[in-house]
Amino acid sequence: MDVGAASRAPQTPALRMGTPQARWVLLTTVLGSSLAMLDATVVNVALERIGADLGAGFSGLQWTVNAYTLTLAALILLGGSLSDRFGRRRVFVVGVCWFAAASLLCGLAWDIETLIAARALQGVGGALLTPGSLAIISASFAGADRAAAVGAWSGLGGVAGAVGPFLGGWLVEWNWRAVFLLNLPLALLVVLVAARHVPETRDPAAAPHLDLTGTVLVTLGLGTLTYALTAAGGDTSATTVWAVAGTGVLALLLFVRVELRSPHPLVPPALFRSRRFTAANLVTLLVYAALGVVFVLLVLHLQLVSGFSPLLAGTALLPVTALMLVFSARVGALAQRIGPRPLLTAGPLVAAGGVLLMLRIGPGASYVADVLPAAVVFGAGLTLLVAPLTATVLSSTEDRFAGVASGVNNAVARAAGLLAVAVVPVVAGLGGEAYTDPAAFADGFRTAVLVLAALLGAGAVVSALLIGPRGTPPDAGAPRGRLLVEECMHCGVAGPQVHPPHRAPVA
Repeated sequence: MDVGAASRAPQTPALRMGTPQARWVLLTTVLGSSLAMLDATVVNVALERIGADLGAGFSGLQWTVNAYTLTLAALILLGGSLSDRFGRRRVFVVGVCWFAAASLLCGLAWDIETLIAARALQGVGGALLTPGSLAIISASFAGADRAAAVGAWSGLGGVAGAVGPFLGGWLVEWNWRAVFLLNLPLALLVVLVAARHVPETRDPAAAPHLDLTGTVLVTLGLGTLTYALTAAGGDTSATTVWAVAGTGVLALLLFVRVELRSPHPLVPPALFRSRRFTAANLVTLLVYAALGVVFVLLVLHLQLVSGFSPLLAGTALLPVTALMLVFSARVGALAQRIGPRPLLTAGPLVAAGGVLLMLRIGPGASYVADVLPAAVVFGAGLTLLVAPLTATVLSSTEDRFAGVASGVNNAVARAAGLLAVAVVPVVAGLGGEAYTDPAAFADGFRTAVLVLAALLGAGAVVSALLIGPRGTPPDAGAPRGRLLVEECMHCGVAGPQVHPPHRAPVA
């Protein structure tokens, strides 16, 4: 993506906040992005009921999560390129329709294999709609109105994230299929409003060719590696596991080679010439690997071992969302003043402390005495970490690379969660039918907690050693701090938000 082209050649009149059309654009983009965010929240809550209803083993539940994450991580950069080239509204609407059709198939799934295939299709839709949400706002507003629109989008998206656990838990107690079928009326509303009220924009200087070879290779690499890591804990022979893993590694090495030689690479190699950008993505890899597993295993643990209802289990980590909503903007502003390294070092350590407190959660656990302290400490760590990490990624590159840099960081976060959800349960001994045995699951959960705390601790070490002290970002001449902070308010624990394809300075 040429992330600066749209700002050089604006294509639509800039909308003003407070006008009817501006409200329609905000409604469309908030609902669109909330589709993917709500789905990621509530599916974790539904896993226990899905496994019981469809007779699935733990690997089936892993793939219910990972099939979606795999296609989303592999295709999200391609989705951004398609939006720039063929129109952001058009690709966004196609993504919403695709997501809705896949959701219908999820809701009607008659076995775990069908559900996994439908989840993979959902990820394709998510990869098309996710980059377009914020990109539409960025292309439709300008100056102070853009900053206000991003702030409103962030706040309303945060409200959707807070409502998700309540809604998901309530729906799962009724029927887990309703979690997916709920997407259908929401998607219909988004499409109708977008068609009538959202202006179309595209990047006239977008790359003339799509990096399809790179996309195929990264999808093949991540998919085969995930399969190998998941199969390692089952009955698959060691020879098959190693052969599949080798195929994945080879595909990823070929992907690197293609990117180095491509005139229009999916991931521009120039990004990684910045030591700070590389370090920030390494921190993202370690931290989001831990987060991806926490939000899957804890919800299962609370239901299987502690006897929580889906509603209470789903809302157990609501303090995390509340803390991030209230304090993320302030933490982002603090990072602007003192530099990101202190926060990126302290944040993972505090989050690791919250994860270790989860060791106290066992049979008959009390929410107030056992779960709430862990959730608050864990949420405090994420609040210190997420906004400065996203801001560091954006400030570590030239302005023309901002959109693709954020997209790469989002893909790294998704891929980290994908691989961690595949391998950590295997390391913890949670394969096979262990998740149906509360005692066995409790033992595996304790091992997993120690692994996750170690990953977060490693993220803190990398931050302390490689992020570097406070410095001048490449485009320090642009007074963009306020916009960066507002963008970071909507950083989700599932993955950082994809930055819009262009950005204008905000006073």
